[in-house]
Amino acid sequence: MNVFRSIMLLVAGLFAGIPAFAQESEISFLKGFTSMSSGESTLVIVMAVILLVIVLLMVILIYLVTFLKQVLQLENPALAAEPSWWEQFNERFISGKMKPIEEEKDLALDHSYDGIVELDNFMPPWLKYLFYVTIVFGVVYVLNYLVFGIGKMQIEEYEQELYVAQVEAEARQALAVSIIDETNVQFDATGPSLAAGQAIYQNNCVACHAVDGGGGVGPNLTDEYWLHGGSIEDVFKVVKYGVIEKGMIPWQDQLSPEEMQQVSSYILTLVGTTPANPKAPQGDKYEQTIEEPIDALTEDEQGVEEV
Repeated sequence: MNVFRSIMLLVAGLFAGIPAFAQESEISFLKGFTSMSSGESTLVIVMAVILLVIVLLMVILIYLVTFLKQVLQLENPALAAEPSWWEQFNERFISGKMKPIEEEKDLALDHSYDGIVELDNFMPPWLKYLFYVTIVFGVVYVLNYLVFGIGKMQIEEYEQELYVAQVEAEARQALAVSIIDETNVQFDATGPSLAAGQAIYQNNCVACHAVDGGGGVGPNLTDEYWLHGGSIEDVFKVVKYGVIEKGMIPWQDQLSPEEMQQVSSYILTLVGTTPANPKAPQGDKYEQTIEEPIDALTEDEQGVEEV
């Protein structure tokens, strides 16, 4: 009965200690449980009940086996002297059969230190079996990686990870390019982008704005005056949506967002150049605004005094 009581206390302690050691997991489990449908929650409850019944049956089975062994030992005293299953398991796989202390003199080596004598004991069974496992693992490892070539070597795994990273980077870049619009477009001064923008300009814009941007049917793109704003966002917006009443067609159906960014960036590089036959300025002079930092100190806060 004491054995059964100890087992029950152990199981109760395990169940009682779970909330103390896994509060975060319990909270996440409760959130997941409340989000389940009625059928799913019912299935989880049934599985939990079945698991609990299995645990209780195992506890009862252990108790019955222990009780039966005690009864058999009382009826047969010779059976009580036999080692238990745990003692047999421990002797065969864990500690081994130790020699009694009276026979330690046969295991003592020839040297000692401060009265401490080293014994030549055997290797524990668990360590011996672990050594056998490492031998088997080594053979399988060599066959897998070096003989049959089934597993990938480190350099192959590294190259595969590089390839996967490159594919993911290209996907992110394609996504970023596809969502370029007048609210997030940026001036791209890189060589390939400007070269692509120049090609787009020469193929589509020279008829109205001239090769050098001096203007013709369309306005001059080299001066500081703009009809619809001179920022990269303003130029991109005009290229994308056009100005129908002025004869500027929209290009959003013919150019991709990246191509509109490239040609808009190239147009801004024409500002300040000297065309052959510049058209008279049109619109308002565009001056780039420099935003003051929101945390800038005033003169009073800086302690500036008038001289």
